[in-house]
Amino acid sequence: MNSPSLTNDKRIDVSRRYHAALQIYLKQGPGATTNPAHEVGRHAVINGLETLDMARIHEIALVSLVLTGQPVSSSKGLIGRAGVFFAEAITPIEQTHRGAREANTHLNQIVRMLSQRTTELADSVGELRDEIIQRKVVEESLRVSELTLSELLTKSREMQEDLRSLSRQLLTAQEEERRKISRELHDVIVQTLTGINVRLAALKAESSANVKELHRKITNTQLLVEKSVEIVHRFARDLRPTLLDDLGLIAALKSFMKTYMEDTGIRTSVAISEGIEGAIGTRRTALFRVAQEALTNVARHAHASHVWVSLQRRNEAIHMEITDNGQGFEVDGTSCANKPNRLGLLGMRERVEMVGGTFCVESAPAKPTTVRVEIPLLEESSKSAVSKKADLTSSLECH
Repeated sequence: MNSPSLTNDKRIDVSRRYHAALQIYLKQGPGATTNPAHEVGRHAVINGLETLDMARIHEIALVSLVLTGQPVSSSKGLIGRAGVFFAEAITPIEQTHRGAREANTHLNQIVRMLSQRTTELADSVGELRDEIIQRKVVEESLRVSELTLSELLTKSREMQEDLRSLSRQLLTAQEEERRKISRELHDVIVQTLTGINVRLAALKAESSANVKELHRKITNTQLLVEKSVEIVHRFARDLRPTLLDDLGLIAALKSFMKTYMEDTGIRTSVAISEGIEGAIGTRRTALFRVAQEALTNVARHAHASHVWVSLQRRNEAIHMEITDNGQGFEVDGTSCANKPNRLGLLGMRERVEMVGGTFCVESAPAKPTTVRVEIPLLEESSKSAVSKKADLTSSLECH
């Protein structure tokens, strides 16, 4: 019996012969003779190698010559031709060991199956490689898109906050300017007109005995001055009612509603609970301006005959509702974008949110319209409400 080292040396020698012969056979193409394979097989029989040994040698040579570095499309034909070479190489062994023919047939099937699976594996590896490359490209595109979207969202929020801040500054400046104009009208223009009226009255008393025509002209002048004073008073009330600062929200609101009903013919009903005068400063102004703007919108657009105003104090907050029986409108950010009352709604919302309150409108075509406002009485509540709404997107719908 040969020693292990000797047997291994013989196997290496046969493997080299087999590898060289197979390489020449594959290079010569389909017309090449298989005689070299038969000679390698006879050499293997002489050196005592069995069919299984030749199968291992064939597998090593197949991987080295065919499967390494060859395109999948060209390796399929080479694998088949290598199988023919292997079949011829083991023919001498089969002739020597005829009893092992059945095992050799089974081994050939295994070799073919192994070759097929090797080809399939190569195809799968190629597809997997392409899929990995494609996924990397998609992942990179998604990462870039996510960064871009995040930057755009941040800029959008910053611009929205800047716009909100500018809007609130505009409303604050507008209110202060109205206050100044109102005071000037009361303190300067009205006093001047009143002085004129007093002088005319004195002139009338002095000249009534002698000049009837002068008396008539002075009387007409007095009437004109009195009418001018009334116009100035009304103008001043519209800009900034003195009742709002002197007597409070309820008195100013009732006075406005009385004048509103006389001018428009629209009936108004008001329900006010106790504790409403707890609203001071900007909160009181916001409530009055929202009511003023809402009633003005009703007169302009709603075709209503009745308006209900409710002011209630609940849970340290003032709740105001203004409902009309008019024709209503579609409360939607896109459908009402071009409506004339859109800016008024935005102005009301900004006034309410400036003092930490919440604002919403409920309406639909051919349905009543309700404006709802909730404003906290306490400064802490106001600040908390503003903080909670900082990241919310403005909307005209109630949620």
